[in-house]
Amino acid sequence: MAITVRRLTQRRDLGLSIVAGHEGADHAIDWAHAIELADPTPWLAGGELVMTTGLQIGTTAEEQFEYVAGLVQAGTVALAFDTGTTFERVPDGIRSAGDELGLPILAVPASTPFIAITRAVIDELTADQVRGVQRVVDQQENFARATLRGGIPAVISALGRALSSTVAVIDTDDRVLAAHGSDAARVVRLARQCAESARSRSGRRQTSKVVADDDGYCTIQSVSAAQELHGYLAVSSTEPLPSSERLLVAHAVSLVSIELGKPAKVVDTEQRLRAAVTQALLSLGDHLDVSLLRYFGFDADSRVAAIMLTNVGPLLTAERQTAAALAGHSTPYLMTASANELTIIVPAERSSELGSQLQQQVSAQLQRTLGGGLGLPAPIFTASLSVRQATAAMRAGRPQTGQFVNFADLGTFSLLLGSQSAEELQTLEQSMLGALDVYDAAHPAISLVATLTAFLDHNGQTEVAAATLGVHRHTMRNRLNKVVELTGRDIDSAHVRAELWIAVKARELLGTMHEAP
Repeated sequence: MAITVRRLTQRRDLGLSIVAGHEGADHAIDWAHAIELADPTPWLAGGELVMTTGLQIGTTAEEQFEYVAGLVQAGTVALAFDTGTTFERVPDGIRSAGDELGLPILAVPASTPFIAITRAVIDELTADQVRGVQRVVDQQENFARATLRGGIPAVISALGRALSSTVAVIDTDDRVLAAHGSDAARVVRLARQCAESARSRSGRRQTSKVVADDDGYCTIQSVSAAQELHGYLAVSSTEPLPSSERLLVAHAVSLVSIELGKPAKVVDTEQRLRAAVTQALLSLGDHLDVSLLRYFGFDADSRVAAIMLTNVGPLLTAERQTAAALAGHSTPYLMTASANELTIIVPAERSSELGSQLQQQVSAQLQRTLGGGLGLPAPIFTASLSVRQATAAMRAGRPQTGQFVNFADLGTFSLLLGSQSAEELQTLEQSMLGALDVYDAAHPAISLVATLTAFLDHNGQTEVAAATLGVHRHTMRNRLNKVVELTGRDIDSAHVRAELWIAVKARELLGTMHEAP
């Protein structure tokens, strides 16, 4: 925080008081300068606290007014007037001029030397510079963490928030790689104009320039790595950026350059590491080294939720498209793939928003209909439970129709089965389906469990269920009669159907527990 006139007068050791020009008390002081000339303005740069004993201020009110007016014209922020050497009090002409012109007039007691005021101002300015440097360092660390969590979009968003500005980065083909802020259209347009101008020139295409228009300023810097140009980063502002903010822009440019300069092998290696950490988390739980989680933007106290995507096709392509979509959301994530499915772990607070959006985005990129499921939030070291729930939700839906199911929306399924252990689920499903399993084992060509599941899935519509299984409706009815015989339950009863449906879902959830990584 810059030292203002008001803050300086709050220093009790100095004993300063504002005797006129109170409306300018919040002006920031850039320097303190003692000078005893009748016209000190040639030696002032603006922003100074001028200190005087009054030797050359004139003897009349008119002369004193002219003296103060000259200080105002030179950009002085305040006048400190000594009351122990030439004058015992601040002259009325100086006070009147201060009030009229809005220049704060400070009365300096005889016990306070000018050097003490100068030292106080310098100490405050130095402390402010140190605070400014620390802010830059803190933001640089924040940018680095953002880059690890979400790549280029995350660091661009972090820069935009740090500067309260609109920021955009484009590649050499004028494609927008990331943008943050409400003025993105203008910033992208100016960046593209700069890129076009650079392409029209022979030689170096790297550039650093500030463009001014009716809407303010736009700082544009080229992004390059190993002498190869990768794009341009642009930042809007109402005024030219100060040096501390230019440092932040330069740091962001460096991080973006590193990301754009990553060879494909590095990206693939990073994804393999991400997959290995994901698998280790799901199998080891809290025995996993937390430093591995921190590398991907999580910590020991993070809460997460699992997203499952199925029918993803070739896994490498699916992983890359999913990673690109997640980078666009600027969020940390863990991911692993197996058997036409992707397991993704994201921060719990964003999971509901990300789930369906991710399914839609990846479906569009892969040109495939993806099914999906979302598990309940859980501490990161118990993420495997959320994975099982997401898998159960995914299978409770109809993946072939592109349905995305939140485990929390499954109602009774979620409430009754979500927290059950494998042993409890097995007891539940065997109590209802065990007799059917014994019959199916003795008659491999007939699956009464599949018959019952199809019947329940189609709300007891025998003919639709038969068509789904590819059997004749009479065959379907005979098998359902056998289900009634073996279970001893009337499947025309809504109560019995509910019990059987819960048993079937318990078996499905039990299966996900065995299959989850």
